[in-house]
Amino acid sequence: MPPVSRHAVTFVLLSVLIDTIGFGIVLPVLPELIRELRHAGLDDAARWGGWLAFAYALMQFFCAPIIGNLSDRFGRRPVLLASLTGFGLDYLVMAFASTFAWLFVGRLIAGITGAAYSTANAFIADVTPPERRAENFGLMGAAFGVGFILGPAIGGYLGSFGTRAPFFAASALALANVLYGFLVLPESLPPDKRRPFSFAIANPLGSLAMLGRHRGVMTLAAALLLWQLGHQVLPSVWTYYTMLRFNWDPRIVGLSLAAAGVSMILVQGTLTRFAIPRLGERRAAAVGLAFGAAGFFVYAFAPRGWVMFAGLAVFALSGLVYPSINALLSRQAGPDEQGALQGAVSSLYGLSEIVGPILMTQVFAAFSSPSAPFLFPGAPFAVAAILTLLAVWLVGTQKP
Repeated sequence: MPPVSRHAVTFVLLSVLIDTIGFGIVLPVLPELIRELRHAGLDDAARWGGWLAFAYALMQFFCAPIIGNLSDRFGRRPVLLASLTGFGLDYLVMAFASTFAWLFVGRLIAGITGAAYSTANAFIADVTPPERRAENFGLMGAAFGVGFILGPAIGGYLGSFGTRAPFFAASALALANVLYGFLVLPESLPPDKRRPFSFAIANPLGSLAMLGRHRGVMTLAAALLLWQLGHQVLPSVWTYYTMLRFNWDPRIVGLSLAAAGVSMILVQGTLTRFAIPRLGERRAAAVGLAFGAAGFFVYAFAPRGWVMFAGLAVFALSGLVYPSINALLSRQAGPDEQGALQGAVSSLYGLSEIVGPILMTQVFAAFSSPSAPFLFPGAPFAVAAILTLLAVWLVGTQKP
């Protein structure tokens, strides 16, 4: 295993941070840009914004296995830098978009290159001893949390200079990070650890089938899919639910999302390095999932708005899930398969991002409309809790 490079790990963490900031920067102005290009109202913008998200998730689902296999064949460095360059170009395309169709082009580019996360995870697995992988995966989650806090705040400020300004800023951040990577990022996968590109697994079905070839991987992958499906309730329904149930305005919604980001940082950036070694990766994953299910139930039945913030404190411990399961999965594959494995995991994420938002929004609509058999706006959170409890059971069946 190559020695751990402080600059290399820092670059990977910065990549996650900057990509998340870039994503968050455009959130406050994307609806206005869609309205501007379609000459339509906010309801139409929301509908088409959903299709943009669908296009991104669909492309990531199909392309993540290809990107992962390319990194096993040619190394992590060129694939990671090319993917990050694609992110920068995506924001540039959207900044100059003269028609709504160009926004779709930008999202398709982002979906293709969005598998940079799978290559980044493979890089971490390459340069980190197995006993420390959960800690570094936790730091990646913390970087995501920081970006989730900073991005919308920066985007809201830049939006005062016009709807295009945040897109230019996001592009500049991403491309500056690529330049930094050219200077400091080494190759983490030696030539003797690489393997030929395989068309058989460089597709979603083949990639997911690859998971079944390793003992215990399929069970963990199924648990991760259930968790991620349930987790889609947060970006899909949170805003609508809190506005309907507690009459929250955008300011309070933003504060709640910032609080979620802070809790993610605290757990994944600090607690993981102490809790996971003490509990063990499998037990830590089960504990994290159990707290996630409890948090979903709190959200579903919260009688007052302040209870949602209390639920965030409970849900925060679900931050143990991703680093623990990622570390468990990385132990199941050899050095020449880490890219393919992480590509398959990214395909699971992509699948959940295709199915989850549709599932959760439809459940919310069905139990919030006047024609509902009974009013229960928290129903999608209850569904998420049940999915997560199934994931707890699957992890519990996994042999140590």
